[in-house]
This record gives sequence, C-alpha cells and structure tokens, in this order.
Amino acid sequence: MAQITQQKGAASSNPSGLKRWFLSTLMTHAISDARLVRQRARAEANRKKEGRRHVVEYFHQVDDGYSHLAIQALEKLTATYDIDLVVHLVPALRDDNMPEPELLHEMSRWDSAGIAPYFGLAFPAGANLPARALSDLALSVLGAMGTDAFVTAGAAVSDCLWRGDEAGLKALAAQHGAVSSATVATKLEAGAARRTKLKHYSGAMFYYEGEWYWGVDRLSHLERRLRSLQALRNASANPALPRPGIATTFPSGASDMTLEFYASLRSPYTSIAWEPTLALAKASGIKLEVRPILPMVMRGVPATFQKAFYVWKDVSREARDLGVDYGTFFDPVGNPVKQGLSLYMWALGKGRGNDVYGAFLKAAFAKGINTNSSAGMRKVVEAAGLDWAEAQSHLEDNTWQDVVEANRKRMYDLGIWGVPSYRLLDKNGKQVLSVWGQDRLWLVSQKIVEHA
Repeated sequence: MAQITQQKGAASSNPSGLKRWFLSTLMTHAISDARLVRQRARAEANRKKEGRRHVVEYFHQVDDGYSHLAIQALEKLTATYDIDLVVHLVPALRDDNMPEPELLHEMSRWDSAGIAPYFGLAFPAGANLPARALSDLALSVLGAMGTDAFVTAGAAVSDCLWRGDEAGLKALAAQHGAVSSATVATKLEAGAARRTKLKHYSGAMFYYEGEWYWGVDRLSHLERRLRSLQALRNASANPALPRPGIATTFPSGASDMTLEFYASLRSPYTSIAWEPTLALAKASGIKLEVRPILPMVMRGVPATFQKAFYVWKDVSREARDLGVDYGTFFDPVGNPVKQGLSLYMWALGKGRGNDVYGAFLKAAFAKGINTNSSAGMRKVVEAAGLDWAEAQSHLEDNTWQDVVEANRKRMYDLGIWGVPSYRLLDKNGKQVLSVWGQDRLWLVSQKIVEHA
C-alpha cells in the first residue's frame, strides 16, 4: 500500500517543464541575498519614516514544547534589545501546513527537552504533553497578563503547565488573574488571524519587519538583525540566546559510533546539511550511513506555497550561517529525483554513492542545473567523477524503491517524518539520539563528544 501511495504522490508532483522553470526562477529571485538586503533597507526606512519603535511580535502556543522554550527567552530578549514586544496567544493548526500534527506535538516535547540545557533554558524532566484542562487553565492565566507580566511571569505559568502542577497554576491565577474561556477563545482567534495575515502557521514564532524567526533556534538571526540596526540597550551586551556551534574536535572513541543520515534529493534543508554532515563525519571519524528518503510531496504529503515560501527563505539564512553554497535553484521534484536515486544506487557499487548524492544536491540547489534534462543529469554524474556513457543505462533502475521505503519506515519508527534527520548510535548499537533538522547538527556533534 505504501508503494501505491508513493506512486500517486509522485504522479501529482512532477510539474511540466515550464512550470518547473517558472517556480524555480521565482524562488531563486525571492531568496536572493540582494533582494533580502533591499527588503530590510526598505523596512527600516519605512519604520523610521512612520516613527515606529522596533516592534517584535511573539506567537505563543501554550501546549507546544518549542513555545515553552521561547517564552523563557522573552525576558532575556527584552533586557538585551530596545524593542517593544507584542504577545499573541495562538492555537495549534491542523491543515496542510502541519501534515503530521500529532507527531509534531509529541516531538516538540522530547526535542525541546533535549536542547533546553544547551541554551541555558529548562524543560521539566519526564514531562508529558499537557492535559487539556491544565492547558485551558494556563491559557486563562496568560490571557489575563499584560505584556510586562507575560515577559516576567509567563515562563512560570508554562513551567507549571509542563510539570502538571495544577496547584501552582491556581496560585498564579490568584496572583495575576484569569480570564473566561470566552475571552481566551477571542484572544486565540485574534492571534490566529494576525498570524494568518502575516503569512505563517506555527507556534513559538517571532516576527519582525517582514521576517519570521522560529523559536530559540532562529533567535540568532533576529538578534543579528537587531544588532545591525543598533537596537541594543547596551552596546557591549552579548547575544541573549546564541545557538551552540558544531563541535570540531572529538575523542578517539567517536570512530566506534554510527550516524544514520536521513536525506532527500529534493530537500533544501538536506542540501545545506550535506557538506557539514560529511565534514562532521570526517572530523570525528564516525561511521556515516546515508539513508535516502523520498521527498514528502512524492510520498503524498501535502505542501502549501505559504510553507514553501517560508522554508526557502529560512534555508537561505541557515546556509549563510553554515557557509555553504545555496540559492540558485532548479526544482528536481518527480522524475529527476527518481533518476538521481537510480544513479545513487549504481554509484554505491563503485564506492561513489555519496559523490553522486552530493553532486545532485549542489546542482539542484546551488548551481540551478535542470536535472530534468539529460544535459543536467550528465553534469551531476561527471561532477561525481563518473562516466556518463555508463551511467545512462542505469537511469531507470528502480532497485532504490525498496531501500527508500525501508528507510522511511525506519525514520517514522523514530517519531520523525521529515529530513534531514539523524540517528546516533554508540559502539554497542544503542541509540544515543534521534533528531530532525540541520539545525540539530550541533546537538549531534555534542552527543558524539559526550558518548564517544
């Protein structure tokens, strides 16, 4: 049944040549560095012209683990930067922007717990997802708070919620007040409407002058922007919440460990994670196992333009931080991905599988090469150091299907459904860590250091 679903998804995700070219050209333009510089300059000019202060809007989803971390960052953020904070309460969405809402909800709990200590934040040990009644109570308390109280005491409300501390929540309600369920509903509706107007869909989001920043993971981008505008309260202040860096030195025992790398040939996040992941494997000596996955849209998972637009812009920022090439894009969805996987399987037999995978990603996401053409695919093969004449006979080899389906099932068993994802195993094959995202590579590196 899974194979049938994939085939249906693939059939609906193989755009015409003209559409592929148009969308690729549009996205390349939309995420260009030059356009970003112009947009930011225009936003700052308008802000000054209208006499507005630096206003950051924060969207809090009470039962979201990432929001629990973000709410703890508010006091540090407002103490470091001369900003006005506007807080919105928002509900969880269940639409095509959130294709696996239950999995995401659960992942927000264990992923946030895993990264919290490295940001100097807290997440209650062994916390379960909040009960609905306690979430409602927490919302009623947060809904009664003005911005100042939300910044200074909101984290305490969230902490009680995630610890399941009803008595603590009631004490905070007595101290700060609580609003009715009708008022909560009105506030949630208003927050959702504002989020929609600004073209986003998630919780734990920060918005500043035309750009979105997700949770504590993206605050470094927001902080850098505010610093460039001299919005610091103290010119010598350190960043409020810096993101940890990827480790570069490792114990010798790292070579006994294994890192599974779940990757997709159509994933922009995979494209920017590819070279840093291989560099991490080389520096640590860890055994790297690349596990290809079909793109979400080719697995029948819906994708919206709104989400895609945010993702492409976000990846551009992340690529700059990682120092990798990215941005000249030509969408490889559909047949190019299938042929790329066929060539990957062929190249594995020659010990060049990773060379083909990396060359494909660079062609599609950094060089703007049309991999839907023979000329484009030839460039991929030759960039990998292989012979195009020989490669052509392997373009339609479908032996990859069983491999990528097995990888998909293995990934879902980890509670993860997107790429790039990582699973770290110790020398005995015991799982140390499983995480989703190129923005968890620093955590992977840290766990290698800790467990080698």
